[in-house]
Amino acid sequence: MTSPSTTLSLVDTDPAELAVDAIVIGLHSQTGEQDAAGGGPAGALLLASGAESIAAAFDGKLTETLALLGATGAPGEVIKLATLGTVTAPVVAAVGLGPEPTGAAPAPETLRRAAGSAVRALAGARRVALSLPLPDDADAADALRAVAEGALLGGYRFAGYKTRPQPARREPVAEVLVAVPEAGDATARAEIERAHAVAGAVRLTRDWVNTAPNLQRPPVFADAVAEAARAAGLAVEVLDEAALAAGGYGGILAVGQGSEAPPRLVKLTYTPEGGGSGKRVALVGKGITFDTGGISIKPAQGMWEMKSDMGGAAAVGATMLAIAALKPSVTVTGYLPMAENMPSGTSYRPGDVITMYNGKKVEVLNTDAEGRMILGDAIARACEDGADYLFETSTLTGGQVISLGKRISGVMGTPELCERVRAAGDAVGEPAWPMPLPDEVRKGMDSDVADISQVNAGMDRAGHMLQGGVFLREFVADDVAWAHIDIAGPSYHSGEATGYWTKGGTGVPVRTLVHLVEDVAANG
Repeated sequence: MTSPSTTLSLVDTDPAELAVDAIVIGLHSQTGEQDAAGGGPAGALLLASGAESIAAAFDGKLTETLALLGATGAPGEVIKLATLGTVTAPVVAAVGLGPEPTGAAPAPETLRRAAGSAVRALAGARRVALSLPLPDDADAADALRAVAEGALLGGYRFAGYKTRPQPARREPVAEVLVAVPEAGDATARAEIERAHAVAGAVRLTRDWVNTAPNLQRPPVFADAVAEAARAAGLAVEVLDEAALAAGGYGGILAVGQGSEAPPRLVKLTYTPEGGGSGKRVALVGKGITFDTGGISIKPAQGMWEMKSDMGGAAAVGATMLAIAALKPSVTVTGYLPMAENMPSGTSYRPGDVITMYNGKKVEVLNTDAEGRMILGDAIARACEDGADYLFETSTLTGGQVISLGKRISGVMGTPELCERVRAAGDAVGEPAWPMPLPDEVRKGMDSDVADISQVNAGMDRAGHMLQGGVFLREFVADDVAWAHIDIAGPSYHSGEATGYWTKGGTGVPVRTLVHLVEDVAANG
């Protein structure tokens, strides 16, 4: 199931003369304190740069009219105004950017969310232009990247499965033009190409996450990823249940044995021309296509969202496609373990002892802690194949949501690499926060009969998110720097659309992973 696509291009024509269905401009709010300093009226609105010719066409009355329509300039607010021939576009849409920053352009994430909000609000229009503030200094590329990504992601809508026409449902914007000083500028054009690759990967991740789980069981998901990867020029290896058994992937097999749809392990490899920098990056993503909890079954309420439990694998698979397009000078290999966690007469049980790929024995206490079982095998395989850096991402624990909420991912692992993930998340608008892996949490997972218990041996949920990280650490080779990114909350948005997030899969952390790979390629 593929969502409708949105195309993006650059334009340097006067925004007031663009032949589009709507022109988007930025609008700043102004606090009373700023007003007093500037001598303006309290609560006055300020048009952002990029709106000059539009304001001139309205004879200086545009902000007054927008205020009468209820505009406040609050971030993400969109107010539409019919132009009645004042400018070429029949509609002007003013998107809020919050208070005007002192001596600087709006932050990239502010622009990203504004572009997303505006394009989403203009669904039904075929062609839209964005004339948002873009600096002319060293920050220009980051600002343009943010606007481009926001526009492409705000224009996303899952195709869905409705069989009857929906008259009130407006089609996403088909074409977005971004106003820049010079449309032929090589740097600007490169940013648009990059945005198509990266946002395309995010949109594909969202499609995979939003797909109904009966239509995306492990063999089907593996085939879809493999087909897309081969088309992108990546090397592909798919291990079916027989190959997994022969290879000793006990964790993946245990979780998948309760389902009639057998598990898979997909390996995708990108090798740069000439070998690149010599560094090797491994990406690992959890691919539980549906999680009932198994024998330790989940409550019915909200279980339908467990179709998103493969968000980590979807993100890694789509990230590999973006990497194939961007061609960084570093070798990158993605590992996507896939299984469906179902209760049946063949399910794995609490009390089972599982031999993992690296030979460690794990005592199962809770079959709903299945993600760490398949990830342990995949991480061990990635380390065996060789990696300098290993980034693993998964919808692993409800403890992440309790600790950090639904927008901030939890990061555990090598401290220096965790800080690198945090910085990358800040740079792309996917915040993450480093968390510790205390010795006492590991001690609580000691098993009487195996090398480690899958969860706390007393079923104590204290430090639940940390238990997942501690368990995964057991499968990382000593010489590999690693980071576990828990995206249980950020990978799926069950509320109303906001900014460039629509309801359903978000595509987190594709942009973080791409940024990290590019950072390793550039800086080692």
